[in-house]
Amino acid sequence: MKELDIEIIKSFSAWVGKTNQKVVILPHVNPDGDAVGSALGLSRVLKNSGVQVEVISANGYPSFYNWIEGHEQVTLFSKNPKKVQQLLVESDLLICLDFNHLSRTGDLRPLVESYSKNSILIDHHPYPEDFTDVQISHPECSSTAELVYHVLKASGLDQHLDREAASALFCGIMTDTGSFDYNVSDPQTFQTVGELLKFDIDQDYIHGEVFDNYSVDRMRLLGYCLNECMEVFPEYHAAVMYLSKETQKKFNFAPGDSEGFVNYPLSIKGIHFSTLFSEKDGMVKASFRSKGEFAVNGFASENFNGGGHRNAAGGEVSASLAETLDKYRKLLPVYQEKLVKTKSK
Repeated sequence: MKELDIEIIKSFSAWVGKTNQKVVILPHVNPDGDAVGSALGLSRVLKNSGVQVEVISANGYPSFYNWIEGHEQVTLFSKNPKKVQQLLVESDLLICLDFNHLSRTGDLRPLVESYSKNSILIDHHPYPEDFTDVQISHPECSSTAELVYHVLKASGLDQHLDREAASALFCGIMTDTGSFDYNVSDPQTFQTVGELLKFDIDQDYIHGEVFDNYSVDRMRLLGYCLNECMEVFPEYHAAVMYLSKETQKKFNFAPGDSEGFVNYPLSIKGIHFSTLFSEKDGMVKASFRSKGEFAVNGFASENFNGGGHRNAAGGEVSASLAETLDKYRKLLPVYQEKLVKTKSK
């Protein structure tokens, strides 16, 4: 990872170190493990240092992150918009975590856009928009949780790390690397994990809570999707899975139930580009994963109003599921040369 900018770290340290400072931490809409782990880990450390901290979120997150210390104190805009507005008005500093575009703030976007106090972005997604006073942006980092850890070390706040904060940050790194299956080409990631393990965290418990805590409906949904809702295109080394609203209703879909689905087709021999489309009200959300050199962030930004990392990206489109699938099928021949070239490597 590139070295952190000393002047930026000085600004971060000065802002969070002020007496009676009130800090609000905001992860992206529909928070995943990295967003939740980063937000609650950073919150724990800042509270340990004496800072007044509140974590807000546009909406909720999967229940298998409810073991993380402090989760019950997160204020959801979807359930208590007036309190969130009040917390932002009364705060002195807004820390945005794990997103690079205002579109990732959901219904909180107007409040974030109009925020007039100091603001900081800590994120590992490429090409961030300029919507905060200070940006700590390192796309080469495995996860925002790992980046938060480095920021804490550089600012001297790591002295306030404890077992609970280390567990939250470990969860963020673990989930955003697919249990250390991708985004881990930098040895520093494992060095970071090693340092977090020194806090006597229970990595087996954390892994179990996140990955071995699904409902029966979720397991049946996965089986159904693999059998009925997956198309494989061997000539393009690609596969797509899709979740219609009807299918989601049939299996009592809950937030987080499709977590990891997009990775399954990558286990098929010869497949190194996988896509998951999930139908929502008036739109379709997309998740993209790849192996090798095929850049799914480019595919997402060029065709599905999205972005992300080379091997993990997302997007969305205002269209029906049928229209989206048809668009995807027509795009594959356009990218065939790049997909075949990736296979040859």
